[in-house]
Amino acid sequence: MRTNQTFAISFFIRKKKNQPELGILYARITINGKKQEISLKRTLPVDRWNQTSCRMIGNSSESFQINKKINETRSQLFKIHDALLKEDKVLTVDLIKSRYLGTDQQHKTLCQLLDYQRIKMNKVLKYGTLKNYTTTETYLLDYLKVQYRTSDTYLKHIDYEFTLGFESYLNNLEGLHNNGLMKHMERFKKLMRLAEHLDWIEKNPTRRFKLRFDSVDMVYLSKTELEKIKEHELENPTLRLNRDIFIFACYTGLAYADVKSLHKNNLQIGIDGRKWIYTRRSKTNTPVRIPLLKPAEEIINRYQDHPKAETRNSLLPIYSNQKTNQYLKEVAKKVKIRKKLSFHTARHTFATTVTLANGVPIETVSKLLGHTKLSTTQIYARVIDSKISRDIDNLRLKLSG
Repeated sequence: MRTNQTFAISFFIRKKKNQPELGILYARITINGKKQEISLKRTLPVDRWNQTSCRMIGNSSESFQINKKINETRSQLFKIHDALLKEDKVLTVDLIKSRYLGTDQQHKTLCQLLDYQRIKMNKVLKYGTLKNYTTTETYLLDYLKVQYRTSDTYLKHIDYEFTLGFESYLNNLEGLHNNGLMKHMERFKKLMRLAEHLDWIEKNPTRRFKLRFDSVDMVYLSKTELEKIKEHELENPTLRLNRDIFIFACYTGLAYADVKSLHKNNLQIGIDGRKWIYTRRSKTNTPVRIPLLKPAEEIINRYQDHPKAETRNSLLPIYSNQKTNQYLKEVAKKVKIRKKLSFHTARHTFATTVTLANGVPIETVSKLLGHTKLSTTQIYARVIDSKISRDIDNLRLKLSG
C-alpha cells in the first residue's frame, strides 16, 4: 500500500560566479521534503526574475521563451510523476529526474538498438545485407558526432528533424548517389520500425519520411551482343573463364551469390529426365529449379575438373564478385560492347533476351528467377520491344484473316 506523498515543483535561478548579473534557470523537485534540482540550461538577467511567481517579468520575446520553457517543464514533470504512479514505481526525486533526463532504464539508446539488430539478425540476414547495415550504422554514428557531438542518443530524442538531418548529412557525402542514399534511409526506417515493435519508442519518427528512388535503366545484352561475347576468341585464360561463367548465368538467370554457392549435388535429374539445377536463392531463400540449357551445360562440362572447383567442391571455379566484374569490363572492351557489363547483367539478359523474347510465359520466367511476386518479373517484360513487335505482328495476321 502506497503512503501519501507530497510532490512539488518550483523554479529558481542561481547566479553565475563570473557574471553575477546573470542567472541560470533551475527546476526543483520535492517529494516528502527531499529535493533534487535540474538545470534547464537557460540564462536570464537576475533583475528580471520574480521568485515569488517563478516567472521572468516583462513582455519581451526572451521573457516569453523562458516562461514557455517553465510551463513545458512543469507539465512534463507532472506527466512523469503520473506515469511512474501508473507503473507502480516507488517515487523518488532521483527517479523523476532520471526519467526527465532520459537516463533511467526505461529508455533505450540508438546504440542499444543497433546492437540488438546486429545480434538478432546475424543468423537471419545474408552477409551482403549485414554488410550494408554496418555501413548505415557507421553513417548514423558519424552523423551523431558531426551534428550532435555525441557518440549515442536516446531513441526518444530521435524525431522527424533528426531524420531529415540524417538525409541531409548523407546528401553531402561525396560519391553517394540518390538511390544509395535512399537505401540507407530505408534501413534507418526499418531500424526505427523495429524499435517501435519492441515498444522502445511510442511513435516512429521516420513514418512520414517518403523514400524517393530514381528509376534505373536495366542493362541487358541483345541476342547479337550475347552471341558476340559467347563466340569471341579470348587468348587470356582468366578472361575466358570469367566470360564463360557469365554466359552460364545468362542461360540460368542465377545471381552471382547463387552461382558461387552451387555444388555438384545441386545438379540433378529433373522430371523430364534431363539435367536441372536445384538450389535456393541466397537473397530470399526461395527454392529455384532451373532446367539446364545447352550452353550452360557445356560450360559445366568444360570446368568440371578445374582445380579451383575441385578444391572448393563447387560446380564452377568462380572468382570474387569484385574481380569478376573487373574482368567482365575487360571482356566488354575486347568484344567492343559499349554497355556497362556486370555479373548482374547476365540475370537481366536471361530474363529478357533468353526467355521472354523467345516467348517463355512470364509466369515461368518468374519461377525460374525465384521471384516471390509476378510484379517483380513484369519489370523485364516492359523492356522487350522485340517481343511487343512480334506479338503485334501476330495480332495483325489474325485481324487480317
